[in-house]
Amino acid sequence: VQLVESGGGWVQPGGSLRLSCLPSESIFRFDNIGWYRQAPANQRELVASIVKVGSSRYSDSVQGRFTISRDFAKNTVDLQMNSLKPEDTGVYYCYGEGMMPSGSKDKIWGQGTQVTVSS
Repeated sequence: VQLVESGGGWVQPGGSLRLSCLPSESIFRFDNIGWYRQAPANQRELVASIVKVGSSRYSDSVQGRFTISRDFAKNTVDLQMNSLKPEDTGVYYCYGEGMMPSGSKDKIWGQGTQVTVSS
């Protein structure tokens, strides 16, 4: 199972970007799916996640600015990022946790997409 991210790029402070994560299998496979980010010299941190039943949670630093959602028609998990700040800069990784074709539960990662917020 693979996760492919898209939608990163450069934006000025206060701008918006939308990230999309496309799994190679149905998003219903995942009990928990979402986004982490990693800034230079920092640890990877959880930004937003959504569970199978639909409830979501956010880090305090993005609460009220970012929205995670699932598009069942496109089979994607999207992250709408508004009011972006320079401290949102980093590589954003999609992750998914759930039962894999191997028969065991696992956590898998996408390759990451760069988000740069600067003037």
